[in-house]
Amino acid sequence: MISIVISPDIAEKLENKHNVCRREIEQCFENRYGNFLEDTREEHKTDPATQWFVSPTNCDRKLKVVFVFNNGNIYIKSAYEVNEKTIELYERHCFK
Repeated sequence: MISIVISPDIAEKLENKHNVCRREIEQCFENRYGNFLEDTREEHKTDPATQWFVSPTNCDRKLKVVFVFNNGNIYIKSAYEVNEKTIELYERHCFK
């Protein structure tokens, strides 16, 4: 089973800056409707690659979830409410 890992520093940022909790991130993975996209921006490149997707929580709060998949685990980097531009970008590329 894949485990979602959130470091204490990231958990604090999610709660205090973005008002996002772990359960909302889990719901986004459960409700995901498209592919993961890779963040190819030079300043965000990581090894393994940083990936992201947009998905609603069970309360229809749309979040962008940013993570790295490594050694069978999902390491959360960030999650926050998205704007329309990000939703459009995701929907344009998520089914390719």
